[in-house]
Amino acid sequence: MKDNIVLFGGSFDPIHQGHILMAKYAHDLFDAQVIFILAKRPRWKNVNASDDKRLAMLKIALKDLDENDYSYSEYELTKDEEINYSIDTIKYFLDLYPKRKIYFLIGADQVNKFDDWKEGLLISKLVQIIFFPRVNLDIDEKIVKKYQMIKIVDKKIPDISSTEIRQLEKIDEIEGVREYIENHNLYYMDNILNKYIIDDHRYQHSLSVARLALAIAISNNLPNKENYYIAALLHDLGKTKYFDSDQMQEIMFKYYPQYIDLPFFTYHQFVGHYIAKEMIGIKNEHILRAIEFHCTGIDEMDEIGMITYLSDKIEPTRGFDSTWLISSALKNYYQGFIDTLIDNRKYLLNHHKDIYNRLTQACFTMYLNKGEK
Repeated sequence: MKDNIVLFGGSFDPIHQGHILMAKYAHDLFDAQVIFILAKRPRWKNVNASDDKRLAMLKIALKDLDENDYSYSEYELTKDEEINYSIDTIKYFLDLYPKRKIYFLIGADQVNKFDDWKEGLLISKLVQIIFFPRVNLDIDEKIVKKYQMIKIVDKKIPDISSTEIRQLEKIDEIEGVREYIENHNLYYMDNILNKYIIDDHRYQHSLSVARLALAIAISNNLPNKENYYIAALLHDLGKTKYFDSDQMQEIMFKYYPQYIDLPFFTYHQFVGHYIAKEMIGIKNEHILRAIEFHCTGIDEMDEIGMITYLSDKIEPTRGFDSTWLISSALKNYYQGFIDTLIDNRKYLLNHHKDIYNRLTQACFTMYLNKGEK
């Protein structure tokens, strides 16, 4: 048993890789056992997921770590008070471990608020307060000095927040947690995908495309992997319950008049671009462009565009054996894209579907060096 303990409290809504890396660094730096304490009613935050779901995600995140070094406590979850105050939790653990030195790890966003904490000075006398600074967050050094806090600097810890995950600005690298979010319709799965996508079939398709796109990005060791997942997850936003066909045409006339001449089935990619940019607030131009041309393709496609396109066409629930195409993309995304173009072109021709619109022609001409005349 280690002599030192780090109490790491938070809403963990959801827990993410940044939390785990902070815990590991504190564990090594102070030679301490880290105890995650799940907050039931945080004073300055509204909790999004239920207690049992946040606890389930916490358990998933810790399952591969040594339980002697990393554990969790349900102490605050069992309390009936309207607000959980850290001073009460700290006193509980001091009574539980009277002979062990206790460090108290707080979020960088709480440092400047510490004057408002209940019995903040007493907390600083009972335990050693520690925190990790965050990029683009200015810390009041007077607060740090007043409460004798220790600032821990480690550039390996990613600048990620639970808020960014909930809003689909970033995704978590803890695969089990991400899958739990997907399978339990939490956060962006409910607030974005379920809110806009037309039906469950399209919802499941979108999720399958996102999982495949992420797997391809990881297999090809591409940077900014979350962008591939986000673009793929949102690619079919235009197949939405929000707009009927007349409203979709209105959006096309107003925002995409240059593409009015295209077949109606292509409109959903532009409407999806509109929803992602104007209604959800996606700012990344690579993600937006991938959504905008995922159906037809276009010339000059970047990696995110190619992988979104091919993942949409070959994801496992499509109803045909796409194993060889998936294997090709996992080995080399560009070759997988070319193979998917060839296969999709053959399918469209054999089933007498549109292949002559100018965007699809431009895509085939660029990447297959031939187009239909």
